[in-house]
Amino acid sequence: MAEHSGKDILSSDVEIKGSIKFQKELLIDGKVEGEINSDGVLTIGENADIRGEIKTKSITVYGKVQGNITVGERCELKSRCTLQGDLKAARLVIEEGATFIGKSEVTSAAGGVKSAATTPARPEIVRNEEPAAPPKSAFGARV
Repeated sequence: MAEHSGKDILSSDVEIKGSIKFQKELLIDGKVEGEINSDGVLTIGENADIRGEIKTKSITVYGKVQGNITVGERCELKSRCTLQGDLKAARLVIEEGATFIGKSEVTSAAGGVKSAATTPARPEIVRNEEPAAPPKSAFGARV
């Protein structure tokens, strides 16, 4: 029997209406209308169209999300994604080219709010997959 990596996949031809709960890792590449709730790691694929609230430990968004996202740890918005909704995360990475329409609140992992409610969150903007590497061009200045 083939070994299972622990990552579950909902492919692009899947459409779901209702709430989703999962344990470890989930990749959604289809259409979901409803709430997504987990203590795990969620990946929204580039073909995905999500309408509803998302609460999870961490998330990487390549596709479309219409709804609020709350994550305990890290949120990464990839270059061709679209997020329409408010975002609450301990760490936020927004790639150049991502579309984000809404408010963001960056909270500390300890539970307090890192940025005061009156100041907008300052997301980390990255141009490539290695934010720790030195900038490769004049446009890659650190934020």
